[in-house]
Amino acid sequence: MLTVRPKETVSMVTRDGVRLDADVYRPDTTDDLPVLLMRQPYGRAIASTVVYAHPIWYAAHGYIVVIQDVRGRGSSEGEFSLFAHEIEDGEDTVNWAANLPGSTGQVGMYGFSYQGMTQLYAAANKPIALKTICPSMIGYDLYADWAYEGGAFCYQLNLGWAIQLAAETARRQGNVEAYQRLYAASRNVAIHDPVCAQSELLKELAPDSFYHDWVTHPKPDDYWDQLSPCRYMQAVDMPMLHIGGWFDTYMRGTLHFYQEMADRSAFPQHLWVGPWAHLPWGRKVGAIDYGTEASNPIDRLQIRWFDQFLKGIDTGLLAEPPIHLFEMGSHQWRSFDRYPTNHAKSYYLVTTGLAAMGDREGFLVERTEPQSPLNPSQSFVDVFVHDPWRPMPSVGGHATMPAGSFERGAIDCRTDGVTYTSAPLSDPLHLVGSVKVEIDCMADAISFDLCAVVSEVKPNGSVFNISQGYLRVEADESGSIVFMGDRNDPTPHASPAAQWVHITLQPTCIQIPAGSAIRLTLSGACFPAYAVNPGDGSYPHQAQLINAKVITIGIVCEGSNPTTEGDRTASHRPSRLLLPVIPPVK
Repeated sequence: MLTVRPKETVSMVTRDGVRLDADVYRPDTTDDLPVLLMRQPYGRAIASTVVYAHPIWYAAHGYIVVIQDVRGRGSSEGEFSLFAHEIEDGEDTVNWAANLPGSTGQVGMYGFSYQGMTQLYAAANKPIALKTICPSMIGYDLYADWAYEGGAFCYQLNLGWAIQLAAETARRQGNVEAYQRLYAASRNVAIHDPVCAQSELLKELAPDSFYHDWVTHPKPDDYWDQLSPCRYMQAVDMPMLHIGGWFDTYMRGTLHFYQEMADRSAFPQHLWVGPWAHLPWGRKVGAIDYGTEASNPIDRLQIRWFDQFLKGIDTGLLAEPPIHLFEMGSHQWRSFDRYPTNHAKSYYLVTTGLAAMGDREGFLVERTEPQSPLNPSQSFVDVFVHDPWRPMPSVGGHATMPAGSFERGAIDCRTDGVTYTSAPLSDPLHLVGSVKVEIDCMADAISFDLCAVVSEVKPNGSVFNISQGYLRVEADESGSIVFMGDRNDPTPHASPAAQWVHITLQPTCIQIPAGSAIRLTLSGACFPAYAVNPGDGSYPHQAQLINAKVITIGIVCEGSNPTTEGDRTASHRPSRLLLPVIPPVK
């Protein structure tokens, strides 16, 4: 490794005359070197060291490393407007970095979250000097992959992030009182109104925050199309290293972008997904220790990647499978030539009619085909009641803090949700991909939410979440669905008698051992991860808590005992859980 010179602070000027500041780390050598660029909004001294090695480490491997404050952040001039200037500023910065003294003229970019997004925007205009990027944990479609999930506003994380960015604005303005109030709010993001996501604090202290736009655009529209990277990336192609985490809130975006690039790219596209939350990337996530193999390998991997594509060194990467996924449960990495797309194994929901009252009353039964259509003597409706006064709480998963897998047995004992549990597995079950549920349901409100959580029930009875999904459903007065929040599956699934809804859960990769069971939990809320649906058709920017409705939701299942009296329905397809099963390692 090379000795690194003292950090330099240098500036550039954008095409519209705005000064952007950067820290530059150079090895002590006279050789021309490639440039690694990171553009971030949190103050360049941080340099994303919450997940990456310090820039000095990267520079010591023979790179000029540039960490830049984006417009209106850190000490850079201009007004910060979320993602609004990143295409032009990113292109200008790449061209400037390529012409730094001692540069070979070749630039690579790295970074996660906002710093991952700036890579996509910088690539949009295809600057010649940008040869490769390593986007980590990004929202490719800002609406569906970041701000909303299944049409529901991601309340806690959006608000917390907006407060953080507003605090940086207050710091730049020298507004001591505002900064201290925002800092205090960030330590404990107080959500006083579960249905109305408007923030009086941000209205007062950050009236120009992006948050106000996000909460007032509850459906995919031109606002999101203009802002999202997916609009601008269709003609971009270069080698890319995609990095994600199974409990990262933006895993949908990472996978969405990877799959698009893998399908059309003429260059290598590699994907690495660890058992991590958004940060940090370590072996312990939530309540689980995933072992030494889960320790962050990304720094060394990125050096290999940049050596390959910026220095022309054969690092062996191109001889390896392009996909590396950490399999939780076995706590080891698995390699694939392509992202698995498997025939899902179906587990049908069977009930005594009391699945809301106890975890021994609802069952997941593996079956190739349903007993379909169900007639009134075969079907039951499991009924549970969502009460906005005490909504089902968030525990772990990908959409709340802290994220990860936690023991949730106490949550499953609540009666404002239903649980369905399989028999103990006779053999280990390996899952890779997106978990899905198809639910035949009904509700006494024109709008309601469904949260689906898949968990492992261990032999000792403890319950740990694996994957979660969320969906906002809207119906007309006849009860037919008019909107489901899944932007990627906008086709209505309507029935005048019931609502047939599809929920896609967070992708996962896990081995569930023999002796454990699988559980599906359904509820009408997951608060504060998502804003609570008031049930009156209003959206998070206009809803009023006083108008929030108690909502009765029914789930159509197979009856476990057809002779038992219950709330029976006309003929329906039974609800089911679909698990992406793959063969075990041989």
